[in-house]
Amino acid sequence: MDEALLRRLTPGVLTVLVRRGADFAAAEDAVQEALVEAVRVWPADPPRDAKGWLVTVAWRKFLDAARSDTARRRREDRVEEEPAPGPAPAVDDTLQLYFLCAHPSLTPSSAVALTLRAVGGLTTRQIAQAYLVPEATMAQRISRAKRTVSGVRFDQPGDVATVLRVLYLVFNEGYSGDVDLAAEAIRLTRQLAAAIDHPEVAGLLALMLLHHARRASRTAPDGALVPLAEQDRTRWDTAAIAEGVRILQAALARDRLGEFQAQAAIAALHADALTAEETDWVQIVEWYDELARLTDSPVVRLNRAVAVGEADGPRAGLAALAAIEDTLPRRTAAAAYLHERAGDLKTAARLYAEAAHQAPNLAERDYLTRQAARLNSLGRH
Repeated sequence: MDEALLRRLTPGVLTVLVRRGADFAAAEDAVQEALVEAVRVWPADPPRDAKGWLVTVAWRKFLDAARSDTARRRREDRVEEEPAPGPAPAVDDTLQLYFLCAHPSLTPSSAVALTLRAVGGLTTRQIAQAYLVPEATMAQRISRAKRTVSGVRFDQPGDVATVLRVLYLVFNEGYSGDVDLAAEAIRLTRQLAAAIDHPEVAGLLALMLLHHARRASRTAPDGALVPLAEQDRTRWDTAAIAEGVRILQAALARDRLGEFQAQAAIAALHADALTAEETDWVQIVEWYDELARLTDSPVVRLNRAVAVGEADGPRAGLAALAAIEDTLPRRTAAAAYLHERAGDLKTAARLYAEAAHQAPNLAERDYLTRQAARLNSLGRH
């Protein structure tokens, strides 16, 4: 059984049912039943037209459910309208499905879960494992999301920016359970890029590829976090970097700059440096200036302060950091790093220890704790 094929076909089959008049929740349930039937039947009797087979079976499953639901008698009129089995239509409505799953009425977590289920073709169990929640909890989240969008007209225009934010949320979850969410986000973004000609979609795909290219070097064999400056660059995926840079250059040439293109440009400058010392920090600061203009994000200003510290010296970086709120996550860690660069090891050690207590995950906490211990050890000698 080709699981990847089923996942690729899922969004197209779902959109056919919705186009025929099924509401989203009922259509999604019918498609899931058809997928189960495919797993049972195909190994012994594979169809010539896989998508057409799934559409036919899913539509029959939907009609069966409609017949048994006396509260929805008006749907009985569709029973006689069942199309004859045959090749599925070539039109691809996957783009509208992206927009529906990233509907503004949904919370970010619900939009992510629905996108992975309806567009990505993942099971509820796989999504629950990836987000480290019970399967029943994820099932309720997906069910609520389906009910929320069931009344939304399928032909309404969607918001590309919202779709991109949802895909970026998926990417940043990385790897958990038996699903590689970073790779899944790249696959879905490729699919979106094929369906829509938009420079920010290309920018997000480039950003994902450039970040993903460094994945193998981000952790040590014992699971410890390895910062960018200390990573073994020979382990970076040069093919992914080359593809990301090529996609980014084509997007930038259109002169419609957006935040994902700017972030990708920064990632490309890091990827272009053969060593950490050769990093073009001056250009990176310039791109952070562009990114700050586009987003006015305090996180961007924090990252810019660190880049200024590399380009113009740690004192300049600390001056830029002074304008950023003390409560911003990872600000203390950035201050510790810049104080260490400036030679103030005592202050840096204290700040590393504080940052360790504020760390959002175990890997960062362990790394920052080790940094504090290292500087305290140096201070005793």
